[in-house]
Amino acid sequence: MITIFSKTNSIANHFLAELRHIDIQSDRMRFRKNLERLGEIFAYEISKKMTYTSEEIVTPLGVATVPLLKEQPVLATILRAGLPMHQGFMNYFDRADSAYIAAYRKNKKNSEFEIKVEYFSTPDMANRIVIVSDPMLATGKSMVIVCKELMARFDIKELHLVSIIASIEGIEHVRAHLPKANLWLGAVDEELTSKAYIVPGLGDAGDLCFGEKL
Repeated sequence: MITIFSKTNSIANHFLAELRHIDIQSDRMRFRKNLERLGEIFAYEISKKMTYTSEEIVTPLGVATVPLLKEQPVLATILRAGLPMHQGFMNYFDRADSAYIAAYRKNKKNSEFEIKVEYFSTPDMANRIVIVSDPMLATGKSMVIVCKELMARFDIKELHLVSIIASIEGIEHVRAHLPKANLWLGAVDEELTSKAYIVPGLGDAGDLCFGEKL
C-alpha cells in the first residue's frame, strides 16, 4: 500500500510547501516544527489502519463506550534528520516505545557511496507494529538496509515506512526489497541527482534542522 498526501487537498500540503520554500526553510525552528506537524498528520492517518477495542470510560455523569487502540506501535527513526518528525509521532502515540538507528552515507570514489549503520537502540519488536520515519527517501538504500536489519533481529508483524519526500527510484527500490511494507509519503519527485539528492526536493533535511555537518 502506498499513500501520498500531496494527491489529496489538505493542510499537510501547506506544511510541505513551507519545508520546500527556500526563504521559509531558513527559519530553522519553523522547519523542525513543520516536520513535527507532518509527523502528527502521518500518525493520525496511520492510526486509522490499526486495530481498536471498545472500552467503557467512566465520566462524572455516566459511562461512555469508546474505541481505543488495541496496541501501541514501536516508533523508529533514522538519526539525525528524523528526530523532529519522530517527535510528531510521539505527540500522538504518546505511550509508544521508540527505537533509534544511526545510518549515514560513506562517500567513495566517483560520487558513489555506501550506507553505514553504526547504532541500534530498540525495544523488543517481535510481533509488533513498527513505524519507521525518515524525512527523505532518495535512493531508498538507507531505509531498506535499516529495515532488513530490524527484520533480521525481530519477527515484525506490520511495517509502515514514512517519508516527507520520495523519489520514484527510492520507491521502486523499497517496493522491490520490502514488498510487504506500507509506504506513507508526503510527495513524490521524479528526479534524483548523481549525488542522490531529490529534485526539486527541499535540500538536506538534517542540515536544515540542526546546521551543516562537517
